Amino acid sequence: MGHPTYIRPPREPVKIMWGNTLIIECLHPLENPEELREKEEDKLVLTWEQRRWTRGRFTTARGRKIGIALPTGTTLAHGTILHVAPDWYLKMEAAIEPILEISPPGWDGAVKIAFEVGNLHFPLALDNGKILVPDEKVMVRLLERLGARWEKRQAIFDPIGNTQLHQHGSIS
Repeated sequence: MGHPTYIRPPREPVKIMWGNTLIIECLHPLENPEELREKEEDKLVLTWEQRRWTRGRFTTARGRKIGIALPTGTTLAHGTILHVAPDWYLKMEAAIEPILEISPPGWDGAVKIAFEVGNLHFPLALDNGKILVPDEKVMVRLLERLGARWEKRQAIFDPIGNTQLHQHGSIS
């Protein structure tokens, strides 16, 4: 393949190309959202795990080859603009995934379920009084053992602590 080519268009961050693959190594705040209006939108749909472990090779909705090599600890929020080119831009979208939606019987039940899920090192999300967990066999067995009410659903899964804006001190 050869060595990567570094391209620096005027007023844009360094872009690294490896063959025909764009490598995204950092996120840059979008200074003017209006600049996207005339550009073609491309999407990269990622699961919650892919948004958390931000390294890998992907193909966008429009067939572009993308490599992501973001710094350790970077997480991607739904709607993040990953790249802006002269005629197109890349927006990250959270994938719709299979989840289990748990209806806890009350505060004590919710705390017990959350503790047990965390004890198994699984993530959870909160949504209007419901607890969401990945649709995994071990989670189904846990919920059955606890006698919890749950149902399978398809939704965006955004676990607690999986975003850069996570703040401590509030559960709402």
